[in-house]
Amino acid sequence: MDGVDEEPGAQESALVTAVSRGCTFQLTYATRAGTVPPIYDLTLSRLASETCMWPAADLGVGSSVNSTPRLSLVANDLGVALGYTMKSGYSGSSPVTVSIKHVDPELLTVVRTTGLAVYLGTGSVYLSYLAIGADGTTLTAGGTKTGRIFGETGSGSNFVATFPDFFTSTTPGTVVAY
Repeated sequence: MDGVDEEPGAQESALVTAVSRGCTFQLTYATRAGTVPPIYDLTLSRLASETCMWPAADLGVGSSVNSTPRLSLVANDLGVALGYTMKSGYSGSSPVTVSIKHVDPELLTVVRTTGLAVYLGTGSVYLSYLAIGADGTTLTAGGTKTGRIFGETGSGSNFVATFPDFFTSTTPGTVVAY
C-alpha cells in the first residue's frame, strides 16, 4: 500500500465511463506532478463523437490528498452523476469522505454537490457504487464506512444513501446503515 490510504480489498479504477444525451463521459484521475504526499486531480471529460452534439471538453471536479480516489460514474438524459472518495487533509489520520456531483452534460458545469462523511471526522466513508433508480431520477450510493455518517439510521459497516430527484432538485439524501 506504499503509504497511501485505501479501503482494504478495494479496487480503484483510473477510468470510468457513462453516456448522457449521446455523449460519452469519462471520469479519470491523475497524480499532480511534484507533490508529496501525492495529490490526485479528478477530471470529467466529454468525448467528441458523431453521436454527441457538443465538442470535447474537460472539467476539473476535485482532488484527493494522499489517498487514491475510488471513482463511480452514472448518467442518463437528465445528467451525469459522479462520485469519488477523497482526503482533503495532508495528515495520514485525516478521514476519507465521499463527494457526489451532478454535472450538466451540455454546459459541463456542476449543478449540485453533496457528500458523505462520518460524524465529526471520526472515521472514513468508502464509495463502492452509484446507481440511478428505475424512475430515472433517484440516485443511490453504496459502500462501507468506519463510524457513523451524519444523519444515518440503522447500524453496521455498510451504507446506502438515497437521493430522490437527484437531477431535478436539491432534496437531501437519506442514509441507512446495515
